[in-house]
Amino acid sequence: MTTGAGRGTADGDAATAEHLPAPAADATPRARGEWARHWRYAGLPGLDLLRARYVRHSFPRHAHDGYVVCAVTSGIEEVGLQKGTVRAGHGGVIMINPEVAHTARAGAPEGWAYATLYPSAEVVAEIAEETTALRGTAGFTETVAENAHLARMITEVHRAAEAGNALAADSLLRIAVARLLRRYGGPLPSRTPRSAGARTAARARAVLEERMATPPSLETLAQELGTSPFALLRAFKAAYGMPPHTWLTDARVRRARRLLEAGTSPVDTALAVGFSDQPHLNRHFTRIVGVPPGAYRRERSAEEGARGRRTAR
Repeated sequence: MTTGAGRGTADGDAATAEHLPAPAADATPRARGEWARHWRYAGLPGLDLLRARYVRHSFPRHAHDGYVVCAVTSGIEEVGLQKGTVRAGHGGVIMINPEVAHTARAGAPEGWAYATLYPSAEVVAEIAEETTALRGTAGFTETVAENAHLARMITEVHRAAEAGNALAADSLLRIAVARLLRRYGGPLPSRTPRSAGARTAARARAVLEERMATPPSLETLAQELGTSPFALLRAFKAAYGMPPHTWLTDARVRRARRLLEAGTSPVDTALAVGFSDQPHLNRHFTRIVGVPPGAYRRERSAEEGARGRRTAR
C-alpha cells in the first residue's frame, strides 16, 4: 500500500524519518534548532500526532489518558519512570501505557527528534480485540524496544496523515499497533484501589478534580480525608507516580486541552482550570504538551475547518 507521499508500504519498507521534511509554516517556532507540531488528522479519529525536535525542552512529570507510541528518528530521548530512566536512540520505539507518570528530555547534546502517536484507549482496545488473544485491558509490558522496522511504520503513519491519505494512515496505524501489542504487549493490571492508602489517594484525586480551580492546601485536604499530610503525600505518589500538586498541574493542562479543542480562548481556559493568568497556562501547557496553547488551538481549528469543507462538498 503506497502512502500519499508515494513512498513506503503498509509493511514499513520506506525511507526513514530523517527524509521527512520538518514542519514549516504549521510548526511552532521554538528555541534555536527546535520545532514541534501537535495535531489531529480527521482520517484518524481517536489519535493525536506529535512530530518534533527538542534540544533544551524537557517534559516534567505527567501522564496521559491514552497510550504513547513514539519512534526516535535522531538523537537520544531519555524517559524517566518510577522504576528508573530508559533511553532510546535512532530506530528505538518508546511505549507508555495510560496514566503512567513519566518525564522526557534530551539524552545527548544534540537533543532528539521523534514521531509520536497518541492513540486513545478505545482505539488500542479495538485493535487488541481484533488482532490479539490478550484478555482484559491490553497494554505494553516493555517501555523501550530497538525495532527499526516498526519505528519506520510509525513515521509512515505521520507521512500518510500529512499527505491526506486516510486509507494508508489508518492501515499503517492499525498494523503498527497490532504488531507492537503482539510483540511487546500484555494485559494491564487492574487499577482498582485495594489498600487503604490507594483508596485515600483516589478520594484525594476526586476532590482535586472537583475543586481544580480552587484546590485546598495539603493540610486541609488531609484533614478532610482523615489522614496526615505526609501519609497523603506517600499514598498519592504511590498511586499516581507524582505528588498531588504535580498531578494537579497535569490535570489542569489535560482539562485545558479539552477546553481549547471546544474553542475556548486561552485566557478563559487559564482561569477556568485554575491558572492565575494566560502566561501561567502558556508555561505549563508548553512544558507538558510540547507546543503552546495558541498553536494547539489553531491546529484544532484548522482541522475542524478542513472537516467542514469536506462535509460541505
